[in-house]
Amino acid sequence: MSNEKKLIIFDTTLRDGEQSPGASMTKDEKVQIAKALERMNVDIIEAGFPIASEGDFEAVKAVAETVKDSTVCGLARALARDISRAGEALKKANSSRIHTFIATSPIHMEMKLRMQPDDVLKQAVDAVKLSRQFTDNVEFSPEDAGRSELDFLCRIIEAVIDAGATTINIPDTVGYNLPNQFGNLIKNLIERIPNSDKAVFSVHCHNDLGLAVANSLSAVLNGARQVECTINGLGERAGNASLEEVVMAVRTRQDLFDCDSRLDTTQIMSCSKLISSVTGFPVQPNKAIVGANAFAHESGIHQDGILKSRETYEIMRAEDVGWNETQIVLGKHSGRNAFKTRLNELDIELDSEEDLNAAFSRFKALADKKHEIFDEDLRALMADSNWSATNEQFKLISLQVCSETGETPHANVVVQVDGKESSASEYGSGPVDAAFKAIEKIAHSNAELKLYSVNNITSGTDSQGEVSVRLSKDDKVVNGQGADTDIVIASAKAYINALNRIMVPDADRAHPQMGDV
Repeated sequence: MSNEKKLIIFDTTLRDGEQSPGASMTKDEKVQIAKALERMNVDIIEAGFPIASEGDFEAVKAVAETVKDSTVCGLARALARDISRAGEALKKANSSRIHTFIATSPIHMEMKLRMQPDDVLKQAVDAVKLSRQFTDNVEFSPEDAGRSELDFLCRIIEAVIDAGATTINIPDTVGYNLPNQFGNLIKNLIERIPNSDKAVFSVHCHNDLGLAVANSLSAVLNGARQVECTINGLGERAGNASLEEVVMAVRTRQDLFDCDSRLDTTQIMSCSKLISSVTGFPVQPNKAIVGANAFAHESGIHQDGILKSRETYEIMRAEDVGWNETQIVLGKHSGRNAFKTRLNELDIELDSEEDLNAAFSRFKALADKKHEIFDEDLRALMADSNWSATNEQFKLISLQVCSETGETPHANVVVQVDGKESSASEYGSGPVDAAFKAIEKIAHSNAELKLYSVNNITSGTDSQGEVSVRLSKDDKVVNGQGADTDIVIASAKAYINALNRIMVPDADRAHPQMGDV
């Protein structure tokens, strides 16, 4: 595929997607997701913001050392310390990129940077030149480009291309633009900047007005050849452009688009489910491409048309995005080797034989309750091991609840705290409320419950329930996940998982929201 015909997919799920409150990921989770993105043939993986924290630096470094086929990118403000830190994190990458940025809109330059335009231009040029000392693949973003003055944008972009920037990313940072307006901006920049042919033009759109995908596609129609996006549209505020929607829109409408991505779209569903599991953000049923109802037809007229000819009501095949990949993989008679082999195929790695034995025991316990074990069940089962046992201040030992018509629900819980068992009893408005109150009676966390969400992992009454709990304390927001065939037990597991994350000091994992494009 020629450069003019290739649409580069830049995935920022691990960086911008992580800026969703409660979506912070561990190093191991980032590596697991990066492997899935690489398997999908994503061109660029933005692994994080190395200067944000020691934890983010180590995560970018781990991704850079693991990924072989995709380019690994680190974000850096137009500051020497940011760029040097990113360069260090990316040192062992097969292919690396530094993505540096500085704000260019009048309101950002005046109110945030307190800098004059000429000073901003000089800092941008210096940042690109320094980045070139670490890699010849440098991306520059004029933050808040969607509200920047066109003449100044042209000046600064021309200067950074001369300084060595190979990709120019135009972000609609606050999701303010409309498709026609944004497309025209890209067209005008490419036409007016003398050296625009020496760089790939990219877009990074936010979804505050629900237009991130529409703006991105408009930009592609007007000459952009890279789109920055996230799986499931994850991202801070209303999120980013959804990777699956951008890719499938371009591929489905090849009558209008003169370019296409190299993505293996059959991997979309597995990636979507992995991101949902890791972050605890369920996908809404009517979400395009990856929602449970995306290819469901209830209307009798639609069903009749589909039976006669699929093309009457379907513009894509479900199997093209991976909907046919869910399969029964294991059962109660499956052996340890089959279990380990399937985990490897799902890119789930265990550190030791002891961890494998513990995971296999959990699998056997689940198989006794649930006859058919799907890939989604395995991912949920293994989520418990993502948070190392060394960080488990709290551990659920037992839970007993009583919920009876006309009676106030009651819960008895035993929790291990730093190796010692404590018990508590509480009443609540429901069994889950009673269980949470009993756990909190032991933990004394004083954390605020911000979200409680339940999602079935597979179909059927024996399906595991996957529960997400979001807790907030002292400006720290975390997600906890739990899964079980008993939804109350799953809820207790999720609450305790969140407690472990919010009560354990983690200065190395400060929230990476130090800047945004």
